[in-house]
Formats: sequence, structure tokens, C-alpha cells
Amino acid sequence: MGKLEGKKLRIAIPKGSLQEFTLRLFEKSGFTVELPPRRYILKIDDPEIECFLLRPQEIPRYTATGRIDMGISGKDWILETRADVIEVCDLQYAKTQIKKIKWVLAVPQDSSISSVKDLEGKTISTEILNIAKDYLKKHNVKAEVEFSWGATEVKPPLFSDAIIDVVETGSSLRAHNLKILDTVLESSTKLVANKKAWEDDWKRKKIEFLSLLLQSAIKSEQLTTLMLHVPTSKLDSISALLDESMGIAIRKLAKGDYYTISMRCHLLKARELIPKLKRAGGEDIVQLPVVKWLP
Repeated sequence: MGKLEGKKLRIAIPKGSLQEFTLRLFEKSGFTVELPPRRYILKIDDPEIECFLLRPQEIPRYTATGRIDMGISGKDWILETRADVIEVCDLQYAKTQIKKIKWVLAVPQDSSISSVKDLEGKTISTEILNIAKDYLKKHNVKAEVEFSWGATEVKPPLFSDAIIDVVETGSSLRAHNLKILDTVLESSTKLVANKKAWEDDWKRKKIEFLSLLLQSAIKSEQLTTLMLHVPTSKLDSISALLDESMGIAIRKLAKGDYYTISMRCHLLKARELIPKLKRAGGEDIVQLPVVKWLP
């Protein structure tokens, strides 16, 4: 990264539910990030970066206006704020997991509302007003959309007829006797950039550099490395359990009638594969974490 004297890239990390996982990704990418108590300016060990902790709802707007050059926020808040930003990449995670979240339309279990069409003239509580209005417009339904400051699931039936709320497992909705009628939006975390910053050669290279590191850290969250020793007599049976997508490396040991096999493997597959490798004659099986993966 050729340095230019005084050049800084202003970036925003999301405060709240995305904060812990995002900071972990930066650390896996090789950065040390510190959050001083009761402050929103983070310390990061890169003199070319100024790092701020902001609410994810604010990040797309501040990025669009140029107060921030690069930020991390959900697709939902990019759409909700109508932010005109560059979506650099999808970081695939939501809260503490690599998954998408859903904004759903929900009503009380005993409600007469059975589809979005039944919302005509009704009241909906939600934190995503613009997305809700777009959803209703798409279905040619006119309803009153009210902003909810939180605890949206408690609003029906006294304060609203329906809600549009974010869910991961749906347990909170079930606890409040609500049923899901439709998925309004699926959202994951995006890395976004200001358009002028994207046109600046130095800033764009810096953003692309960070994007590459963060994506490699994301990929590594789902991967592990397996290594094992295999007697020559068992090599064929072990090889039959593997496939080329695992990036297999096989090396003959200098001493003894053995081979070493190493491979890249999805975490969920590894827990099923390890017992099979052992039963097929694998020895000294070691599972190692993957810090970064650049295909």
C-alpha cells in the first residue's frame, strides 16, 4: 500500500449486536482494535485509518454523505436509509453468526389477518418504515405504518394489528403468541463505501485491501485444517473419503511406510469426517484453525 503523507481512511464499525463479531474479524485480519471506555473513536494499529464506532442504522447515511469513507452495516439499513453508497462486498454475517437475518410480517395467532392483502386499512408497527412502505406498495395495499422504538413484538393487538420485525429463530414471536405470515426482507452485513472515496485511487485501494482481508477472515470462520498420518496400505481407503474441493496435499514421509495428508474442510463436515478417517486407518489426526483463507 503506497503511503501518502497525511492520507486517512475513515471507517465505521457497527455498534451493538454486530460489534463483537466485526471486531473479531478485524483481529483475524491482523489488526489490533481497542475501544477506550465510554468513547466512540477506536484505536487501531494502522496510522492510515481513523476508526469510529457508530450505530448500524447511521452508518449508511454517514457513508453516503462522505463523513465516513467506508462502513459496515446491514443491507436492511442501507435500504431503509435510502443510502446512495457503493456495496463493496457481502460479509455474509448477522450478529454473531455467518447467516442472514429476516424481517417478517407477523400477527397474533388468533388474528383474522392471513396475508398481506388483509392489511388494507390496518396498522403496522416496525422499525423499518421505508422498507415496510415499499413492501405494501409492491402488494398494492394501503395501511398505516407506525415507527416502533423497540419491543415491537408486544405491540399487537392493542397498539397495532401487525408488525414487521427482525427474527433469527422466531422464539420471541412465539413467546408473544405471534405467527409469521411472510418474509419481507432477508439481510446480511455489507461493506459499503462512499462514492467519492471509491473514485479516489488511494482510498479505493485501501478499501479493497480491507475488503480482501475481511472476506478471507469470514471464509476462515467456516473452515478448519485437518492433518493426519496414513499407512501406505490405508492410503486408497482414506483417499476415497476425500474430494478435490478440499485442497488435499499428500506427502510421503522420509522415514517409515507412511504418508502425511493435509486438507481444508468445512467445520460441520470435519466433525463427521474425523471418525471416518480414524476408522479407515488414519493416525495422529490433528484439527487446526484457519485464520485466513484466500482462494
